[in-house]
Amino acid sequence: MYEFHDVEQNTEEWMSLRLGKVTGSNFATIMANYGKAFGDPAKKYAVQLALEQINRRKSDQSFTNAHTERGHEQEPIARMLYEQDRFCDITNGGFFCWGCYGDSPDGLVGDDGVVEIKSVISSVQYATLERGAPDPAYKWQIVGHLDCTNRQWVDYVSFCADFPDDNQNIVYRIERADVLEELEMLRTRRTEFLSLVQHTKTNIIDKLGMK
Repeated sequence: MYEFHDVEQNTEEWMSLRLGKVTGSNFATIMANYGKAFGDPAKKYAVQLALEQINRRKSDQSFTNAHTERGHEQEPIARMLYEQDRFCDITNGGFFCWGCYGDSPDGLVGDDGVVEIKSVISSVQYATLERGAPDPAYKWQIVGHLDCTNRQWVDYVSFCADFPDDNQNIVYRIERADVLEELEMLRTRRTEFLSLVQHTKTNIIDKLGMK
């Protein structure tokens, strides 16, 4: 069973809780090449987590860019619009800890819902509108929210400030019942990846002659 920590994202406490754990934003990395050997990005992620576990400090591989900065600035606007449109409150997503892995959704709605908010540029928003579905790049993060929170649905919120004022949010709901197969795939692959992290950690310790 998970342990829920009601902490704000990007704080020191939040980062400490995530240290050395496989987290939802990286589920896509471990799901790549499903059914085959892990690729280089997953192997690099395993090394990062192994070293975080050994050193008990955050890896220097974390970074921010224009996209993440825009997200931090505009997410509150998207949240407000969502709450106004649906006459509800979004509460803190915190961190759902399952021991070796965990998840930090952008927010929770009632007892059953999760929201995942992405602030995007106009061309990406248009592509999402054309597709009529969430950006496939975030499929496994969405599935991970359902898996780690035990909730029934996720509202994927794509926000673009350049779109008309009354239509800056595009929202698609993903129901748990519609991704049962994907949930099992994620759990299987994640277990395999956790074994890779442990093997990597043991190998580093052995090769360096650490005790």
